[in-house]
Amino acid sequence: MTGLVIRLAPRERVLLNGAVIENGDKRTSLSIKTPNAKVLRLRDAIHPDEATTPVKRTCYMAQLILSGDADPTDLQTPLLRAIEQLSQVFRDADSAQYLREATEFALDGEHYQALKSLRALLPREARLMAAQRV
Repeated sequence: MTGLVIRLAPRERVLLNGAVIENGDKRTSLSIKTPNAKVLRLRDAIHPDEATTPVKRTCYMAQLILSGDADPTDLQTPLLRAIEQLSQVFRDADSAQYLREATEFALDGEHYQALKSLRALLPREARLMAAQRV
């Protein structure tokens, strides 16, 4: 595995194995070489009170694993089940691809990549929820 590369904007923060790291004044890239490192970009973090929709709750599960607040073995099955439930709603080709990727990444223990795939569904979910309210 080549590792995870994270590009950070000035003053952007990332949680790395429980430590908050803040970037300096210039854009930079971090190359995380340690396998299974717990990495969460704080701008992507979902507050527990914001996990109010199916996609957000699924993202939050992946986030708990990334932040080290949950044991991956405890959340693996619920995470995969939640992704499967989302596949029953998001049936278009693009969404199905994101969900396949999220499943594969979760199975491989690459929860950062799984979260990234799941986050791609957030705008679609927002549109569906807005349409329901009309």
